[in-house]
Amino acid sequence: MAKTIVVGGGPAGMLAAAAAGQRGGEVLLLEKNEKLGKKLFITGKGRCNLTNGADIEEFFKNIPRNPKFLYSALYGFTNTDLMELVEGLGVPLKTERGNRVFPASDKSSDVLSALNRYVVGSGVQVRLNTRVERIVTETGAVKGVETGGIFLPADAVVLATGGKSYSRTGSTGDGYDFARQCGHTVTEIRPSLIPMVTVEEWPRSLMGLSLRNVVLSAFSGKKKAFFELGELLFTHFGISGPLVLSASSCVDLKKGVTLFLDLKPGLTAQQLDARLVRDFEKYSRKQLLNAMVDLLPGRMIPVAIEEAGIDPEKPVNQLTRQEREKLCTALKGMKMTVKEFRPIEEAIVTRGGVSVREVNPSTMESKLVRGLYFAGELLDVDAYTGGFNLQIAFSTGCLAGRSISSNFVQET
Repeated sequence: MAKTIVVGGGPAGMLAAAAAGQRGGEVLLLEKNEKLGKKLFITGKGRCNLTNGADIEEFFKNIPRNPKFLYSALYGFTNTDLMELVEGLGVPLKTERGNRVFPASDKSSDVLSALNRYVVGSGVQVRLNTRVERIVTETGAVKGVETGGIFLPADAVVLATGGKSYSRTGSTGDGYDFARQCGHTVTEIRPSLIPMVTVEEWPRSLMGLSLRNVVLSAFSGKKKAFFELGELLFTHFGISGPLVLSASSCVDLKKGVTLFLDLKPGLTAQQLDARLVRDFEKYSRKQLLNAMVDLLPGRMIPVAIEEAGIDPEKPVNQLTRQEREKLCTALKGMKMTVKEFRPIEEAIVTRGGVSVREVNPSTMESKLVRGLYFAGELLDVDAYTGGFNLQIAFSTGCLAGRSISSNFVQET
């Protein structure tokens, strides 16, 4: 019989299966899709931002929820370990801005093909198009799974089914149901790393415009929850881009979310005013709308002027000091009110999941059911954008697989 059954063939499931298989265990990997790693294939816009090259200590600063739970996993299988593994499988890597790691080819298919070879080469039996219907337990221990009305016995089962984000790739929340059926607590499921819909219309009028080196501040109620320099993208519904995705994992919609965009973070208000004075002297015979071309992208100019409440056709040589102050205030704090997040199906990761209080952080084994393990996005851990979430999936999967094989050795 298959001593270990891994449910879910994403990054966490593939690493769990391979780790268990390499240590001599008999392993069966069940995936309901027609191929492994369907979500991995589309990550990083098809380029696969598989990890981050930051120091491992920096990882924990990028995990807003339950970072301590991941100490054993991340130190046991680090980002360096992952990069060495993938390059050892014949996929050269490169590191880009923000220490984001990609395949040198910019093709996620290269990473996926390599991991498929790794899984099969580790002695794992893979069954595709196989949907698990139930986890079978008895007297506090796992006994196997049911699929297609057939019982498949196992000494250990790893749940690596993913969350609810990108449901078209198979992440439909099945694992949460399995966990609940086994007596586990599942915390509130919400989207994370997700674009935001704004109340204001002006972000939508800038659809397609990308801003770099701006600062976004986010408030949940009156509390500042996020402050970071980076890149932002205006869309047909509001805002997206790395800054917005990261901010979404820090704020609470129930408390109300207000955003402020600093278009000139490198200048103090006083320095910005001096810059405006110089520009207005240079374009002294022009209207305000045409006198800010050196300061902002063209499409941004009328929006900023409107936010400041100044007539765009007013000659700059007639602007008062008070009007310049209004303009500085607008440029240093363009206000946006978040109406809602985009649907969870568009989230990069899921916030919430199986309570980590009920999972052993040293092994990923359930504290409630012997032989039941969890890995990846199914757990109540998530990180900011930049490759951190995929590393968590790989690391927790590897730890689960290694722990299972170690337990088998101890029992025999």
